[in-house]
Amino acid sequence: MNKNTLIVWLGVVLSIAITTSMDANGYAAFSALPLLPLFLFFWWWMGFSRKDVGFRVGLAAPYAVAVFYPMLLMGSLALVATLTGEVDLSSTDWNKAMLNLLAGGIGTVVVSMVTEEGFFRGWLWAGLQRIGYSDRATLIGTSLVFTAWHISAISLETGFNIPAKEIPIYLVNATLLGLSWGLLRQWSGSIVVTSVCHGVWNGLAYAFFGFGEHVGALGIEQTWIFGPEVGLLGIVVNAVVVVLLWRHVNTV
Repeated sequence: MNKNTLIVWLGVVLSIAITTSMDANGYAAFSALPLLPLFLFFWWWMGFSRKDVGFRVGLAAPYAVAVFYPMLLMGSLALVATLTGEVDLSSTDWNKAMLNLLAGGIGTVVVSMVTEEGFFRGWLWAGLQRIGYSDRATLIGTSLVFTAWHISAISLETGFNIPAKEIPIYLVNATLLGLSWGLLRQWSGSIVVTSVCHGVWNGLAYAFFGFGEHVGALGIEQTWIFGPEVGLLGIVVNAVVVVLLWRHVNTV
């Protein structure tokens, strides 16, 4: 095993170990923040350029997809939930929902660019390619590590944790999201694009569908069916997005 391979897997192990420790000790709200110094340190250590880690504007077309695909996906889930009588707006505070949408969306774009997106689809993406991974292997590898990094947040008592029966569903959806955002990274060459998509996703998902056992503005209780991250229908629509993006990215 060469030096670069050791560095890459050291970064992976540290990211998961530190976040898991913070989640286990009541610091879940801040557990993404250690990814910032890890991202910067390993970026420096491996001598990557700004382009290598995706810190560039990138192509224009992926931004439109980054914004509209979460909107269309969650809109379709909300429509199905409405048609099946699962939406309950009787207690919805729309002002609060819109504030949560804006705060969650904008905050995620800014923070994820130097934490989750910067680390997983920035430095780790570049690191795996340097040690000889193909585009496909890099896409799969970064997605699986991204999923593994989230396990502690949804399985320990963090406030974001979910019922045990929903954990496997969440992990499948997290992997599919990792693949979708990875395909956007591959297409655009930019973690700015993926950060925009991550922000739109989080803003919509948490404001309207909730998180953990907290119900969102749509009042949907059966999130294990209708949720974009913890729902069975989420797996279906996220898989469709992955297939469509895969076909497009690998034909452009």
